[in-house]
Amino acid sequence: MTLQTLVQPVGELMRKVAADVVLPHFRQLAAGDIEEKSPGDPVTIADRESEAQLAEGLSHLMPGIRILGEEAAATEPELMKGIGQGALWIIDPIDGTANYAAGRGPFAIMIALARDGIAEAGWILDPLTGRLCHAVRGGGAYIDGERIAARGSGAELPIATLATSFMPRAEGEALLARSAGLLTPAEIPRCAGEQYPRIALGRNDFSVFHRALPWDHVPGSLFLEEAGGKVAHPDGAPYRFAEGRQSILGASTPALWDRAAEILFG
Repeated sequence: MTLQTLVQPVGELMRKVAADVVLPHFRQLAAGDIEEKSPGDPVTIADRESEAQLAEGLSHLMPGIRILGEEAAATEPELMKGIGQGALWIIDPIDGTANYAAGRGPFAIMIALARDGIAEAGWILDPLTGRLCHAVRGGGAYIDGERIAARGSGAELPIATLATSFMPRAEGEALLARSAGLLTPAEIPRCAGEQYPRIALGRNDFSVFHRALPWDHVPGSLFLEEAGGKVAHPDGAPYRFAEGRQSILGASTPALWDRAAEILFG
């Protein structure tokens, strides 16, 4: 299958899993349906069922391609070895699980296809609204089938979300101090699958993320870049998920990325 011919069947698979698994469990989780992988990092029965069905569907679409799911990697860390080699499906069965487990949005289902450490295609589904974002490398970014171009908010002080919760305390405090009076802080949705579309659509101008795990950032970073935005590490190096580097900065335009980098990291 070519990348373009994958767009529709992957989207259909995601919609089916949303309808069959994710939405039926939403606000119906019992206490025993939620666990903590680590403090503040929950996983639910819906995450695991969603990942299993997504992995099965992808294996039928393209047999033999390696699959990296967030929940499988949590229980088998060795699955992370060699993820920059060959073809790889990346699955986030429910992005924003903390929101989902609390019975609120936003949350998303995300999938990416990568080859040799480079994202080739990505999909982000919002199960609550049905909005489907997708991107193909070199082919643009789309929302519900319509091509989009990223744009800034136009605000005098750029609108920013600064996710510092996973940063070392001193680093996070320094970042917030540098931003004071120069940026307009925005609510953090606690869901990368919502944050990247917000940047592309001009609701936010840029975001700082820490703990840049593949399932959280590969689909959205490709989507934003194909829309004309920029995603890179603070030193300007491109985000490459297999390298394991942490902080990344995403902006709706390269000019806004430069402005953010100067304010926050200059």
